[in-house]
Amino acid sequence: MIRVTRINGEPLVVNADFIEFIEPTPDTLITLTTGKKMMVRETVDEVIEKIVEYRQRIGIAAHALTRRREPETAAASCEGNQHPDPGC
Repeated sequence: MIRVTRINGEPLVVNADFIEFIEPTPDTLITLTTGKKMMVRETVDEVIEKIVEYRQRIGIAAHALTRRREPETAAASCEGNQHPDPGC
């Protein structure tokens, strides 16, 4: 989710995964995969930067979750192992 500002000054949170197009008409126009369009105050580059930051945040969060689960996953994969793995 990214925070942007509508042309009228109202804050808006948009699901970045649904953004299909960002157009630099006189004002920035965001088009979602649903067909919904919205004009925002941020420039195209600012919206792109927010999307990149969002994806980095969720990528880091997903990586941290994966790292926390690795010992459980490794232990679970060793249970009932028919072919002994020296790491198990």
